[in-house]
Amino acid sequence: MQAADLAPQELRTLVAVAGEGGFSAAAVALGTTQSAVSHAVRGIERKLGVVLFDRGRYGARPTPAGARAVTHARRVLRMLETLAAETRGVGAGPDGGDTVAGPLRVAAFRSAALYLLPPALERLTARHPGIEPTVRVVREVGPGTAGEVAEGRADIGIATLGTSTPVPPGLIGDVLLEEPYSLVHPAGHPRPRSLPLVDWRENCSSYTRSWWAGQDWIPCATVRAEDDGAVLSMVGSGLGMAIVPALSLTGAPPTLEIADLGPDRPTRSVGYVTTPELAATLAVRALIRELRELRGLAQRPQAER
Repeated sequence: MQAADLAPQELRTLVAVAGEGGFSAAAVALGTTQSAVSHAVRGIERKLGVVLFDRGRYGARPTPAGARAVTHARRVLRMLETLAAETRGVGAGPDGGDTVAGPLRVAAFRSAALYLLPPALERLTARHPGIEPTVRVVREVGPGTAGEVAEGRADIGIATLGTSTPVPPGLIGDVLLEEPYSLVHPAGHPRPRSLPLVDWRENCSSYTRSWWAGQDWIPCATVRAEDDGAVLSMVGSGLGMAIVPALSLTGAPPTLEIADLGPDRPTRSVGYVTTPELAATLAVRALIRELRELRGLAQRPQAER
């Protein structure tokens, strides 16, 4: 047999074993027996000619080959779901046009999930009530949101893009906006640049860090927080200042004051990433269209809106 003989149920078994961390837990998730799952995995390994899972006392962990197989399995299963949804939607609209329906899995970093996605999803679901979006908040460190897409866990990711975080191989994407960094400090503080620096791990690209290194007034961070929300809370409580991108400052409370960093201030590129096959699907295309339209509205003068 060839790898092309793998059936959808076998792909679901791979995904379940990887996701649940073992054959017994995967069997519960699939509604079958542990022996059936074990037998299925052995059969898949024979077809592919590689060992996919390291079996041990504490469960099963994908080998490097297994991790790659699971990624492909997730992506193939997602396209099978899309095939069914888009085929059923042909000519099913009230005017005889196509409908867009089914799940849409979005991964986004925290500030994008809070401030960028909601208006886009509101417009999307108003135009396409059959779309069922889910948003997973992912820290933008390591593989980040792009990794969720690459590994088949998300259809589209809202990611930070740039020289230090390019679109990963095998994915496509585009920049949606360039957000400037600003200095944020306790409102009314007479000497905000004298305050300690509050920072968090996923804050900046290497480009921004290089800009920081050239600013002799910015000290090393002495206070660290888990995310940008915690940073703003600490700054508002008088514990320090911070260098923060614009999305994170949306709806900043009156306890904070925001200062422009000047014409040479750093910026952060925020965009989307998806797979080439999902980029052609109706739901992903519809969300990208809404994100781009919102960007266009934000860039237009107030009188034209």
